[in-house]
Amino acid sequence: MNKKIAVLSGDGIGPEVMNEAIRVLQKIGQKYNHKFELQEALIGGASIDQYGEPLTAEALKICEESDSILFGSVGGPKWDNLPREKRPEVGALLPLRKHFNLFANIRPSGVVKMLRDSSPLKNEIIGEGFSYTIVRELTGGIYFGEKGGDEQNEAWDKMAYSRSEIERIARVAFELARSSRGKLTNVDKANVLKTSVLWRKVVKEIHANEFSDIELDHLYIDNATMQILTRPHDFDVILTGNMFGDILSDESAQISGSIGMMASASLNDKNFGLFEPMGGSAPDIAGQGIANPIAQIRCVAMMLEVSFGLKEEAEAIENAIKKTLDDGIMTGDIWIDGAQKVGTKAITDAIIERI
Repeated sequence: MNKKIAVLSGDGIGPEVMNEAIRVLQKIGQKYNHKFELQEALIGGASIDQYGEPLTAEALKICEESDSILFGSVGGPKWDNLPREKRPEVGALLPLRKHFNLFANIRPSGVVKMLRDSSPLKNEIIGEGFSYTIVRELTGGIYFGEKGGDEQNEAWDKMAYSRSEIERIARVAFELARSSRGKLTNVDKANVLKTSVLWRKVVKEIHANEFSDIELDHLYIDNATMQILTRPHDFDVILTGNMFGDILSDESAQISGSIGMMASASLNDKNFGLFEPMGGSAPDIAGQGIANPIAQIRCVAMMLEVSFGLKEEAEAIENAIKKTLDDGIMTGDIWIDGAQKVGTKAITDAIIERI
């Protein structure tokens, strides 16, 4: 298989962990006889420093000519005082999502037994480990709605969802539940928000007409944030809107033990995807060789399976990560007593050795 991949490493630790992820991708290419052509471009703060804007036409063209996008992390205090539309997070990532219609954000979450001491949850809650997946609508809702006000005395943001937007993300979530444990939890705020009333109505209709074999329940967002902390084993696939998905994704990343472990995929209806780690650019540890590259490496695994259909190759990466952790090789953010503490490159070396 020959594939062209846009590589947007971003800021802070982005280039460091991306370099390790590319090493893993190259190992997969060698082992399974695939050719991956990489096209690199600056994005976010690095692009602002070089070109004066967070997303250039050239970078966008590279993405358009690629089969998938590997994305690092963008932003940092250096650019926080720029106008909102010029900040790396707003001026780079949101336009990419909108341009490629990346409406479905898939975020696997959970805690494996080996890392339960790194999680803030009690061991009796984690047990042998748990996993669930958040499906977040990514191109609608309040983040993309009309905005106004003077930002001095009054400001407002419009939250809006259409039936078609809800239907397409619901189908993604139901299909994922069908291939998982057969349960979907819809999270909204239908007791207060009219958008959530419509959201829940459409989800129920899709369930009744197309996915009646899936177990469906509903939670309000405030209750959901609590239930995830107390009974995470009960969740399989969680469906929610843009803002609520942002909240639940960060909560889920935190209880995993380290946000440096969690990857995500943002997809359109053609399975073209942007794959990015859940964590930020962490400029405070950039250049020290201590960042955890596993989230970025898992982005490679997700890309191989979801966009390219290479399930065996993706499983080889995930199994190698698990074997590395089981062998007690860990970066500082997930380190536990008795384990060997290593840096960014060394843990990648261990993962590559086990592929």
